[in-house]
Amino acid sequence: MKVCSTWQAVSRSDPLWHRLTSVIWGRTHRMHTTWHEEYVYRHQTSQNFRLGRSVHVTLHFDPTGVDIPDGLTCRCLTLSDTHLACGFADGTVRLFDLATRLHVATFHPQHGDRFGRFSRAVAGIIITDPRIIFATLDGDIYVAIIEGQHQARRAHIGNIVDDGSLVDFTGCGRWWVGLYAGVPGRAIHIWDGNTEELVYVNTTLTDRESLRGWHMLTELTEAVGRVRVTSQESAVACTSNKYMVLDLRNPAFPLHDRESARGFIVNSLDTNNEAFIIVDNRGRAIVRRADTLEELCRFNTRLGNLMGCMNLGYALLCAAGVIRVWGIEHGQYLYSFGENIGAVNAMAGDDRHVAAASSNSTIHLWDFGAQ
Repeated sequence: MKVCSTWQAVSRSDPLWHRLTSVIWGRTHRMHTTWHEEYVYRHQTSQNFRLGRSVHVTLHFDPTGVDIPDGLTCRCLTLSDTHLACGFADGTVRLFDLATRLHVATFHPQHGDRFGRFSRAVAGIIITDPRIIFATLDGDIYVAIIEGQHQARRAHIGNIVDDGSLVDFTGCGRWWVGLYAGVPGRAIHIWDGNTEELVYVNTTLTDRESLRGWHMLTELTEAVGRVRVTSQESAVACTSNKYMVLDLRNPAFPLHDRESARGFIVNSLDTNNEAFIIVDNRGRAIVRRADTLEELCRFNTRLGNLMGCMNLGYALLCAAGVIRVWGIEHGQYLYSFGENIGAVNAMAGDDRHVAAASSNSTIHLWDFGAQ
């Protein structure tokens, strides 16, 4: 079969493959030598996700040195292209290299349990190479260099009396976002990630959850709220009865603020580049665009208590130890993972990896990368 010389020349154009990879997968930097290789790799990995082809491993680390009961409970997970970070109830952040699947670094907060035995528990983690940023339940925020000396610098000192408990923490290269509960009218905090300055404090999203926010300092409770960011510089936050969407560049005027009579499963909330998923208490999942709330799909999970995450093409929901996968283009159920991992405390996913932390402190990793 002959192909015209013009098409041959166009098909060898790296800017063309750069454009296609950016439009389809939102990639701004490549992991391979050329953008054509990056495109082929991303396409094959996406096919692996659709067909359920992955490699499952458990990650190992030294558990010694934990000084509080339940200190090895993993409270949050964060993925980047190269690393998985796991935040524990004793304030420790353990970092794994995704290529070798080895534990490569451990970061600690600089203080003890000042306001309860879980006050230094990790609330959330951001990885923006070369930095890792993590926050604790008492509101402290730490910054460390991944390839550095593994000493975390305290960038922000929490004020738990005035702000309440920091129940979730997330962000991107430009913004850090904290969700608090305990003090009315101070639910959302936003920092400029470049200057590390606090630029916004407001919203009443967690006012009804104030008491539960304080209980998190001394008890392992169910999630009070969740916050996630998109690549469009917006944040989606929820509690069990409402969710809201903020433009991080202009947070004083929320884009959307919605309540639900059915209520939401807090741990089901997640975002990808431009959309978010949330499941109500009857098991109905809806995927919407964050900026317009346009409904992209809906499906009935027929699941009760669950944990969820999503990437560009798929929603993954774990209940009773089994992870199930739906395509978000049409909301069709695709398959279940073969492993039953028991009760899950944390879960994260991107376009190549899925990670989950079981209640027995086992960290599971599935790699869908093109083999």
